[in-house]
Amino acid sequence: MSQPPAKDHWTPGVVEHSDKPPQGWLEALAWYTQRKPVFTGGNEVTLLQGGRDLFPALCERIDQAQHSVWMALYIVSPMGQSSAVLQSLMGAAQRGVEVSMVVDGVGSRDAPASLWRALEDAGVRLVVYKPLHWLWGLMDAGQWRRMHLKLCVVDDDVGFIGGINLIDDHYDLSHGWSENPRLDYAVSVRGAVVMPILHTIRAMWTRAQFGRDWRDDLVQWVQDPHRLQRLKQMWQSASLRLSPQEQEQLMDDGDTMLPMRSAFVLRDNLRQRRTIEQAALRAIVHARQCIDIVTPYFYPRRAMRQALRAAAERGVTVRLLLQGKLDYRIAGMAAQVLYDELQQVGVRIFEYQPAFLHAKVLCVDEEWATVGSSNLDPLSMVLNLEGNLIVRDRGFVQTLSHSLQADFAQSREVSPPDTLHDRRWRTRVRRAVVAFLAKAYLRMGGSTGRY
Repeated sequence: MSQPPAKDHWTPGVVEHSDKPPQGWLEALAWYTQRKPVFTGGNEVTLLQGGRDLFPALCERIDQAQHSVWMALYIVSPMGQSSAVLQSLMGAAQRGVEVSMVVDGVGSRDAPASLWRALEDAGVRLVVYKPLHWLWGLMDAGQWRRMHLKLCVVDDDVGFIGGINLIDDHYDLSHGWSENPRLDYAVSVRGAVVMPILHTIRAMWTRAQFGRDWRDDLVQWVQDPHRLQRLKQMWQSASLRLSPQEQEQLMDDGDTMLPMRSAFVLRDNLRQRRTIEQAALRAIVHARQCIDIVTPYFYPRRAMRQALRAAAERGVTVRLLLQGKLDYRIAGMAAQVLYDELQQVGVRIFEYQPAFLHAKVLCVDEEWATVGSSNLDPLSMVLNLEGNLIVRDRGFVQTLSHSLQADFAQSREVSPPDTLHDRRWRTRVRRAVVAFLAKAYLRMGGSTGRY
């Protein structure tokens, strides 16, 4: 894995990219060009809580894989529960299944080099998205934009998406082992919505591969008499574009046996910069009864805060479930400086007590829900690559809401202050500090717009 020299350093081998682009690439219409969610019917979505549900489901599907497994992950750790998934991936590759895995260069930097060697020795096609270079990395704005995705697709048929990294529920990279499991959610999906998830993983894999071996690719391209065609193929592989046939399949709502309407939404730094944020904002604006938000990192734009305030003022029950046990103190302070503003209009704020909270969930009126990797903070909203699934199905959303009720029951509600006068100046100072740090971080990531 490309990272600073270490005692147990590993250098990835060259991986041949054999994927061919769909035919008719110029005429292809892309779900990616749509800045609003593209909903399809005929999907099957199953809720998974924590690695205790996700990892066995992953292992079962990977062990049954016939031809391909694609994964895009922020954090990979071989400790505890997650080791079973890694063993399944190596087993699949050894029996001839094409296993392709892209990991983030920052999120997975602490994994042992022996793990990456074992995966490659087993035949896994492993690439690193933006490896971290300590000497000059902080000066490169692109290094602040990370691949925060948690995606998997097996045999182009079953997909997994959510906020759960490939790491044990009881283990944290910064804080070690804990008695209680981290709170997190993911979903497994089948149906037309799997296709854009697959294309996203493939595009991230190609971008990481090209970014790592660009010098070799450039030399080969110059020497290749068919270089324009090869460049077109490389661009197609790294793009989020569906062929006309795939587009037709994606838009086909004819399957009434599995009626769930779902949409995969992406946040990147090209076309879909605010797709996830705008989808959440629209759901909040149209809420009639209740809004439940679960996120560890809460520092949304002013527009979303105003939408939450407006919902509470018109009688919608608005509840936030945030971290009670902080993994990063600055993230906790960022959320806390907004408490008074929201509580003044009746927004109820809860802090999860048993363990770390990592879930990213939004439920509206028990009819609309999203589960994925995106937090409601500047990193997720402006810099990182994120992926969420939106589900419009009363049965699924009620199942998710019922699970969230248990999470709220294990949380402490934060009481509004009796008086704001004594705390007003301290709140202003803390808000100013948080705003300054957020702005500085976004500037380092190359963002010059207002947040």
